[in-house]
Amino acid sequence: MSDVQSWIKETVTQNPVVLFMKGTAQFPQCGFSGKAIQLLKASGAENIVTVNVLESPDVRQGIKEYSNWPTIPQLYVKGEFIGGSDIMNEMYSSGELQTLIKG
Repeated sequence: MSDVQSWIKETVTQNPVVLFMKGTAQFPQCGFSGKAIQLLKASGAENIVTVNVLESPDVRQGIKEYSNWPTIPQLYVKGEFIGGSDIMNEMYSSGELQTLIKG
């Protein structure tokens, strides 16, 4: 396991809610990342750890390999990969995201 993969694993397992995104929670740099942050906040998520993949090409590629998922943003809750903004949107609409965040 590479250093980047080890760092990703450590980050997602040591923090309850982690979002790998383009930009920051305060200044998302893509619409999907912005939507993901809105959904998390609307679901009652607090202390969201965000990782700006635009700051590191290694992390940007590494997270895609770690999850075997080609797009960003990527949400992890309690170490488990949940999905991207489309999946988050579906889960929010059904109430599943709120339950997951609060549970």
